[in-house]
Amino acid sequence: MDNIASNICSPGDLITTDPAFMGGHGIYTTDNNKYASVVGYVTKVNNLFLVQPINTRYIGDVGDVVVGRITAVDTSRWRVDINSTLDAMLPLTSVNLPGGELRRRSEEDERMMRHYFVENDLISAEVQNVHSDGSLSLHTRNLNYGKLGQGCLIQVSSPLIKRQKVHFVNLPCGVSIILGRNGNIWVTSTSIQESSRKNGGFTPLLKPVTLNERENISRICNCIKALAKHHVLLYDTSICTAFEISKQYQIKEILDPKIAQEIAEKN
Repeated sequence: MDNIASNICSPGDLITTDPAFMGGHGIYTTDNNKYASVVGYVTKVNNLFLVQPINTRYIGDVGDVVVGRITAVDTSRWRVDINSTLDAMLPLTSVNLPGGELRRRSEEDERMMRHYFVENDLISAEVQNVHSDGSLSLHTRNLNYGKLGQGCLIQVSSPLIKRQKVHFVNLPCGVSIILGRNGNIWVTSTSIQESSRKNGGFTPLLKPVTLNERENISRICNCIKALAKHHVLLYDTSICTAFEISKQYQIKEILDPKIAQEIAEKN
């Protein structure tokens, strides 16, 4: 993959007049000429031109997997920061009760809300609804979703997260990744992730993490940062490939500019 970053462009700037090139994200075509539609960096990938926005907020779609942080506990709902223009809402009716009970929520459940999630808790959830003002409603009615405990949070530009059928990835090295479509990526040990699912998503498992697991988590985190810096799409295959390439280097060397560029170009 040949990534060549050039100067910053503005909307309406001419990118190329060659009809042999295709236009990707941030590009529109008029009379076979390619123009930028957003402010960002022009990137050429083989025969594809695209413009990576300098800074963009997440625009959600129904079914998106997101990783967010609880910012407030309101009446019958939690507010969640998911890197969007507005905080998302997680209604009390959209979470599983402890033990998987199926019943109507009562006043007692409202008083117990802080026993489930409190401010600054990290959670994984799914977008259930997109409202007319652009705000999102979430739900955690799946054992894959819930409170996140031991692990590392990495924040990248949301367009770099490739849309897939599955955003929960278990790597052969014993590391699990949640690729949030909002640009938040959660990296943890596979054993911790599996145990958290058994706990119903409310009480994260706190247990010692082995040295080998910590090293693999750190290596995966640095690989993700290296790929994101060079605007490489992030998904299971690209991360696995970067992990294998990085094994010839020490963990701290992965973020060296030359090595990071090598990993991105070989991906």
